[in-house]
Amino acid sequence: VQGHIDATGRVASIMWDDQTILVRFEAPAEVMRYLVEKGFIAVDGVSLTVVTRDVSSFQVSLVDYTQKHTTLGTRRVGDLVNLEVDIIAKYVEQLSLVRRPGITVDFLQEHGFLVT
Repeated sequence: VQGHIDATGRVASIMWDDQTILVRFEAPAEVMRYLVEKGFIAVDGVSLTVVTRDVSSFQVSLVDYTQKHTTLGTRRVGDLVNLEVDIIAKYVEQLSLVRRPGITVDFLQEHGFLVT
């Protein structure tokens, strides 16, 4: 967790599964594009694993320890939360962008820095 908020989301549903709480959050497209199942998401500064996802929401599992030691165990449907996506996903996206070639031999020749 870097401590940066990328966007806000909203608690969409809460379901109990034995001792675990399954919480689904609605999130904007700029967050969802970085999420993968079994990947990382930080909700209100708490690092969690994405259990499932669809186009506009994702689900996490809150184990007993997380319920007791964070504020996430007290969230209710409709509550807003802060979201932070995995920084590695941002780096991968940035590195995969098509870039201009920058300074090349051709550029240097065209601008008189190299004589052929």
